[in-house]
Amino acid sequence: MKIKLIGSVLTLLLIFSSSSAIFAQDGSQTILTEVAAHLARRDYTSALELFNKLPKEEAEKIEIRIMQASIYNSAGKTADAKRIANAIIASDSNNTDALMTLADAAAIEGKDKERRGFLDRIIKIDANHVRALIDLGNINLRNQNLRSAATYFDRALAADSENGEALVSRATVYRYTREARNAERLLNRAVSLYPDWARPLHERARLYKGAGYNNDALKDLTAAINLEPDNYWMLVDRGELYMEVNRKEDALSDFNRAIKSEPNIFMAYVYSAALKDEAGDYAGAEKDYTTLAKLKPDYYFAFEALGALRMRNKQWALARDAFLEAYKQAPKEFTYALLAAANWMRAGRQTDPKQFLAQVLRTAPRDSIEYSMLRLYHDLSGDSGVTISVESEKNVYKKSQMLFYLATFYDIRGNKNLADRYYLMAQDLNAPGTIEWQLNEMILLERNLGVRAGK
Repeated sequence: MKIKLIGSVLTLLLIFSSSSAIFAQDGSQTILTEVAAHLARRDYTSALELFNKLPKEEAEKIEIRIMQASIYNSAGKTADAKRIANAIIASDSNNTDALMTLADAAAIEGKDKERRGFLDRIIKIDANHVRALIDLGNINLRNQNLRSAATYFDRALAADSENGEALVSRATVYRYTREARNAERLLNRAVSLYPDWARPLHERARLYKGAGYNNDALKDLTAAINLEPDNYWMLVDRGELYMEVNRKEDALSDFNRAIKSEPNIFMAYVYSAALKDEAGDYAGAEKDYTTLAKLKPDYYFAFEALGALRMRNKQWALARDAFLEAYKQAPKEFTYALLAAANWMRAGRQTDPKQFLAQVLRTAPRDSIEYSMLRLYHDLSGDSGVTISVESEKNVYKKSQMLFYLATFYDIRGNKNLADRYYLMAQDLNAPGTIEWQLNEMILLERNLGVRAGK
């Protein structure tokens, strides 16, 4: 079955190589079949080397040169692709295949304005050029210009009503504009036309998930993954869905598969680390959070989680470093500065974070309770006034947080009885969802004080 995935190098190659009108020699067709095999393995270097084996009269055919340029683009060698395409355009300025090659090169190089210029030029030459219309639609879709995107996709479908890319992309616009029935109608058609293509199933699963039809979404995602077992985003989407229906072991399995497929994409680590942490696999969670922090350092929640895990292991200096990094990434989250300071004190002398806290105090709002707590940790005195402020705080979540820091302060200062009192008071507020709540619960369990609220 030939799927209408316009723009796929492999698809173009298979179309060309199966056309006896293009190739006069059986040997050339054999070579190009070998090229297709290399492309299927993404071995672009070997594929390109085979073009040197073609007879000169075959190698100089425009179709072959376009094909070669497309492979150069796929290999990231855009300069070579543009050299070939520009040479063709020099003698045939209206060659839309060459112009499309230049548009693809511009896309790879991140030159969006240049890419759009080539695409506009193509549809001026051929108003029904489906690939150009689809690419223009996708550009508008990414920019959230939904009306323009819909217009381009509709034009593509008017030119080719069975084009798979156009059907799925137009359905995506319908999903964004909350026209679920129209989206489902197009996706059903795409699934029917191309039963061996995973993307329509994936998009329909997203539609069903958004509408709350989780079983239907799971069915489509599973069918899609059966077609593409290593597709990262399908595995992540199914993992998220498994989490929603409380199938956490299945979710973790999908996230692990996604990580194995694409170890340098951060998203799956977010979920896998959280699931491992929740299940008590702290070593596995720490490993995933460490990788996540390297891949996406601005995702400060990874450093927050690392700090908590290292506090569990009494690795105070490492916990301090994690919270310092979290504060660096989120400098308005003053609780990270407090957590860093607390672990700093535990790792050494109680005055060690004094200079750091002095810098933080310069940026904290003076009328905030966070400022008062930071001042307490800096001065190591004035606790009675801070206690009154904390106990009069109206926001339950903030009060719970500050009770935790008050308890920690007394803990570090050696007043265990007063520390335990405030840890229990924080717990009694029953305000989960913060890092302080998690740490407070951990400390209460360590001290066999029990978890009195919310259980």
